[in-house]
Amino acid sequence: MMQIETVASVRLDLWLWAARFYKTRALAKHAIETGKVDVGGQRAKPSRSVRIGDVLVVVRLDERFEIEVTALSDVRGPASIAQTLYRESDASKAAREQARALRNAERAGFKPPETKPDKRARRLIRALGDIDAL
Repeated sequence: MMQIETVASVRLDLWLWAARFYKTRALAKHAIETGKVDVGGQRAKPSRSVRIGDVLVVVRLDERFEIEVTALSDVRGPASIAQTLYRESDASKAAREQARALRNAERAGFKPPETKPDKRARRLIRALGDIDAL
């Protein structure tokens, strides 16, 4: 069994990787350097120490997580253990669900054509410069 809390503090990029927010430490470091991760409302450096009780805001693609650190780990383990390292706020969960529902609703109207365009349709598409010409 993997030990979760082994030290008093862990580097931020290492903790984000262990908590499975990013696939590699390099991606976690890049996200921190580009301002996608805030600790306590302030931008942080990858080497910043994370302690239990810290509040983080992590932006990953279209998702925004507001989390509180509940445990520390510098080892990447299974997802079930990684989920015990933090607690996401209810407001953050609701906002993410709402954004996901909105994205799904925006895509619901698109219906791809059932067949490949024929010669006449391809000429129309090329002439108009638009794939939705059909």
